[in-house]
Amino acid sequence: MTATATAAPAAEPGVVHKRSLRRKLVPYWLLLPGILWLVVFFALPLVYQASTSVQTGSLEEGFKVTWHFQTYWDALTEYWPHFVRSVLYAGTATVLCLLLGYPLAYLIAFKAGRWRNLLLVLVIAPFFTSFLIRTLAWKTILSDSGPVVDVLDTVGFLDITNLLGMTDGSRVLATPLAVVTGLTYNFLPFMILPLYTSLERMDSRLHEAAGDLYAKPSTTFRKVTLPLSMPGVVSGTLLTFIPASGDYINAELLGSTDTKMVGNVIQSQFLRVLDYPTAAALSFILMAVVLIVVTIYIRRAGTEDLV
Repeated sequence: MTATATAAPAAEPGVVHKRSLRRKLVPYWLLLPGILWLVVFFALPLVYQASTSVQTGSLEEGFKVTWHFQTYWDALTEYWPHFVRSVLYAGTATVLCLLLGYPLAYLIAFKAGRWRNLLLVLVIAPFFTSFLIRTLAWKTILSDSGPVVDVLDTVGFLDITNLLGMTDGSRVLATPLAVVTGLTYNFLPFMILPLYTSLERMDSRLHEAAGDLYAKPSTTFRKVTLPLSMPGVVSGTLLTFIPASGDYINAELLGSTDTKMVGNVIQSQFLRVLDYPTAAALSFILMAVVLIVVTIYIRRAGTEDLV
């Protein structure tokens, strides 16, 4: 007896088209919640902030959109030292975070062994405490009567920082050094974690191959480890520099009137002076400055490995 195969009925063209269309729309439906979130909590506030920056008026009479772009120029000419100070402080803190974070990330990735998880927990442990409390703790640590200042004064460190303009030679609190120290401490985990991720993914056999080719440890680091960890370096510096440039808590609690950053000016214009157009203009100028600095940095560092 021969079996006869029965062919399945062909699907109608309309049904096939609907199935194909449904498959194409699935990715967009999955993206829809994220897109709505960005529109509601990012795009719309940004548009509102842009309209505020070109308004004129007062709190009593109300503000109206008059397309007064002169506010941007006035804000920039009056507060340009604060922008320079913000970029300088954030850049210094970023470099210090890199110098402190790279050895620690290298240790955790290659030398920690069974202590790796514990060290990672210790890195992120400061996040369990309020940002404000951590900064206030540094105000106590760097107080004039504290042991830290006594030790720094004894070894002559304050004299060196005084020559660099970071302290006044007798104290640390209310100086640029205190602000940079607070920024470095608070944003150090943002540098360590990307560096650790980049180093941990590295194939250890590459180090063995370099040793087989009689490369010194310093040469292995310079030719193998550092180039392969550059994605982590770039990511860490961006995650550190961008929020540090807009920070105002460290300058408010650890600095003085001579160390105010642009974030302090924006906070004051919004909440004390109540000059909303100037505050909004300063915010957009800060975003533009950070965007320019980051774009130049990424182009110089290269983006082909940041995947």
